[in-house]
Amino acid sequence: MKPKITSAIAWQQAELLMQPAMIRVIDNIRKQLEESVWTGIYQEVQIPIPGYQLLLELQGEQRCIDIWELCYRVCFLNYQPAHTQIQSQEVVIDTSLIDDDTGDVDWNRLDAKASKLIQEIFANLDK
Repeated sequence: MKPKITSAIAWQQAELLMQPAMIRVIDNIRKQLEESVWTGIYQEVQIPIPGYQLLLELQGEQRCIDIWELCYRVCFLNYQPAHTQIQSQEVVIDTSLIDDDTGDVDWNRLDAKASKLIQEIFANLDK
């Protein structure tokens, strides 16, 4: 589901957070794959939104994870993944990921949130 950003300030905050979120998500996936029995490859997708998917495989079983959705879950407080990407969902920026004093990304909080999310994803693969 595509996020719907409702203000210019929220749009700027999302622009600030998305690339760092992608970096931390990918790095945390790498760390989990190093310790996991699952193997993973990235695939570029064009439909419905250009981006990347992580295809995980274990003994013929596969799981496909949308990388944009992981980034949305890091950047927004209320993002709920859905089975359709056509509809939009109004979202709220997780401003705790932005340092109050500098206005820059709080890399420690961003990494902690991304790490927790990716750990949960890998922990739930067998369920």
